[in-house]
Amino acid sequence: MKAVVYTQHGLPISDPHSLQEIELPMPLAGPHDLLVEVRAVSVNPVDTKIRLGAPVTEPRVLGWDASGIVRGVGSAVTLFKEGDEVFYAGSLVRPGSNSQFQAVDERIVGRKPATLDFAQSAALPLTAITAWELLFDRLRLAEGGGADKSLLVIGAAGGVGSILVQLARKLTGLTVIGTASREETRNWVRELGAHHVIDHAQPLRAQLEALGFPAVDIVISLTHTDKHYPAIVDVLAPQGQFALIDDPATLDAVPLKRKSISLHWELMFTRSMFETPDMIKQHKLLNLVAQMVDEGSLRTTLGEHYGSISAENLRRAHALIESGRAVGKIVLENF
Repeated sequence: MKAVVYTQHGLPISDPHSLQEIELPMPLAGPHDLLVEVRAVSVNPVDTKIRLGAPVTEPRVLGWDASGIVRGVGSAVTLFKEGDEVFYAGSLVRPGSNSQFQAVDERIVGRKPATLDFAQSAALPLTAITAWELLFDRLRLAEGGGADKSLLVIGAAGGVGSILVQLARKLTGLTVIGTASREETRNWVRELGAHHVIDHAQPLRAQLEALGFPAVDIVISLTHTDKHYPAIVDVLAPQGQFALIDDPATLDAVPLKRKSISLHWELMFTRSMFETPDMIKQHKLLNLVAQMVDEGSLRTTLGEHYGSISAENLRRAHALIESGRAVGKIVLENF
């Protein structure tokens, strides 16, 4: 089967050897696995981080978002059958989705939204799981709750932010304040439902006070946390909550003590990496996301379609992710 891989970590994405097309054997489905014919993928920051920082001794397939069609099932599979259309975010410890076929555990797979095509569906899984787990598992918000609280989302125009803003507006009573630094991205965040949008390239406190918020109850930082950290601590209310998803070189929790701020770190791959007893929650979550999409209460976060799944197009996508200027999700479709 065709696959796009990297064979040497750390190469700049401008190097044609940073991602290459090769032929690999068909994957074998384990007992709980689906064998999926991959029809579309999207690209996430995790793709670029692993390509740059994870050494390999053999070709590694990246990609942690996909939609496709089930072409085979393992002996213990009960949730799906051949021919089902699915979407999922995969596992860090298994080969990725940038290949014609992929074996993936059924417990982290959902049914594809019926009202979306494969490309539109591939934009959703990783970011939807991340956003959902942030709000309801890490921060322990109750659905419908938070009416008296404010949420500041740093980097609201990116992949996770694009779905998190929607979920927060649809499923909680939080006042949602997103940050974006360009007119294009500010408009995008407004379209997704944020009550207010401010510029993270400017001092946060002055902008929040101008909106009538001397402090905020919750901050979710999705990018450049190390850069924004002092301002985040400053604007958080006493006994507030701080959550993040990115990877600052270091994070000193001491400044949080004075205000008794709680710290929450989200990685949506934890359940699949450790095969936790509640791993199937991601299957249920994705099915709920599909239902919300089909009901019209949630929209795809597809930002740009980069054409077919090839090394050249994936290099273009990685370059845009690394530039920090992506709006929504970058999707590729068919080999």
